[in-house]
Amino acid sequence: MARVPERLRRLLPSARRAPEAAAPAPPRPRQGHNLFEAAAEYVAACAEDDPARAEEAASRVSPGMLSFGVNELACRALLTLARERNESPRVVARSLLGLREDPAGRPETDA
Repeated sequence: MARVPERLRRLLPSARRAPEAAAPAPPRPRQGHNLFEAAAEYVAACAEDDPARAEEAASRVSPGMLSFGVNELACRALLTLARERNESPRVVARSLLGLREDPAGRPETDA
């Protein structure tokens, strides 16, 4: 009868752990870089024509994460500028890119 708890201990994963493993692990230091910090640094470096700084910022995060961060920064900047100008984000975006105004609000075609 004394063997039943021993058998259960071998079967249950939680009972197989060593006693020192039961103690909570210390918190790990934050690894990697904040994607928004990398995106902000990357865009600022590009605007200031500093390719070395832009490359360093781009190396901090994956290309996909950098793209997401740059997109988020662009959206926030566009909304802020549109509010300041009291114009729609579409009008401001087209103006910043030097595109013609589209009075009908339809996308332009290349045809």
